[in-house]
Amino acid sequence: MTQKDTVTYAAGTGAPTSSPMMRQTNLSLILRHLRDNVSQSRADIAEATGLHRATVSNLVSQLIDRQLVQEIDTEHAGAIGRPRRPLALHGAHVGALGLEINVDHISVHGSDLGGRVLVEHRVGFDATAGGPDRAMRVLGRTALEAVEAMERAEAVPAGLGVAVPGLVDVARGVVTFAPNLGWRDLPLAARLSAALGPWSVPVSVGNDANLAAVAEHTSGVAAGTPHLVYLTGDVGVGGGIFVDGRPLRGADGFSGEVGHLPVDPGGARCGCGRHGCWETKVGLAALIRTAMPDQAYPPADLPVSDPEEHATKIARGLAAGDPRMTAAVAQVGRWLGLGGSILANLFNPRVIVVGGYFATLAEWLLPHAQAELERLVVAGPANHCRFVASDLGFGAASRGAASMVVNRLLDHPTMIMDPPPRLSVI
Repeated sequence: MTQKDTVTYAAGTGAPTSSPMMRQTNLSLILRHLRDNVSQSRADIAEATGLHRATVSNLVSQLIDRQLVQEIDTEHAGAIGRPRRPLALHGAHVGALGLEINVDHISVHGSDLGGRVLVEHRVGFDATAGGPDRAMRVLGRTALEAVEAMERAEAVPAGLGVAVPGLVDVARGVVTFAPNLGWRDLPLAARLSAALGPWSVPVSVGNDANLAAVAEHTSGVAAGTPHLVYLTGDVGVGGGIFVDGRPLRGADGFSGEVGHLPVDPGGARCGCGRHGCWETKVGLAALIRTAMPDQAYPPADLPVSDPEEHATKIARGLAAGDPRMTAAVAQVGRWLGLGGSILANLFNPRVIVVGGYFATLAEWLLPHAQAELERLVVAGPANHCRFVASDLGFGAASRGAASMVVNRLLDHPTMIMDPPPRLSVI
């Protein structure tokens, strides 16, 4: 058998695979281990992954040469012994961009492979006015500005993820239905790629709640919890679900549309065309109608506000003891607990993490929600599920969209083995 025909085996398996595939698998294994474990030596990596020390040493050298891994300060194992050379993810030249477009805002999050945040902001934007064409133009300009900001930070974006509040055909990058945006069958990935012009950045699209759940499971208040539900707190409500530490996607990738659980058949009409959906009871638009009935959403004669501005205004009213706002939040809290009990009965999560405005108003909202959940859940005291407020703010979905890019890069590290050239406009 020649060198070219040599059969190798993946770490921890007895399955033969080709050398290029083996190399990619093991490079990915090392990168993921370093992402999840700070300050690991080559010996630590070999012990944890099951790879031979010589293999680890060779692969780490390749990663260092390509600026994806760096050695940090030397440590000594006790008073005697050879010094350890701890390693950490580097990848300062490789960037990941995440965007979220929602009814009333666009969020941007960009970081390098090591997790250093390079660009992060959110702007108020009425994504429904003017239809999808106008929204795509604004999203395209925002994406271009973010790519240029990453370039100025000397991190070339290896991908751009977009979070959307609706059903997404992830394989094709098509938004099949986003009721609150009024979009149907929008080829978002293709149109955004065209808008980027000479900046050749791969674009992927995902559901906002699913991506925010990834961010929460990776780095949020309940990071690592294997059974977790995340709820967006925006104009509409979506859910991302983790079962046994893995995201629940469903047969077609459309799981998590919890905002359209029917909870009141005689209730208000929802953006999806049905009546009495859960988001008509707990979405931010519903709260504003009850707490501030003199204000439409968005204000008809003013520029669209960032959702955090609305939530902050209500929080100030609650702190001042405003009776209308207090009653409105108590009512939303009870509806939140009712829907949460349905999710608890279905999935038996350990935590229900709430983001967006839910997190901003958590101290007033969650006591009502928790009491209602405990009253309605079938398992009663045996169900140890609790509501917790996210600490990722309104940017969880854009952060999760960037994480989608990073995960793809870690799965296929040979895509970024060579430091990419600096981008230039033709």
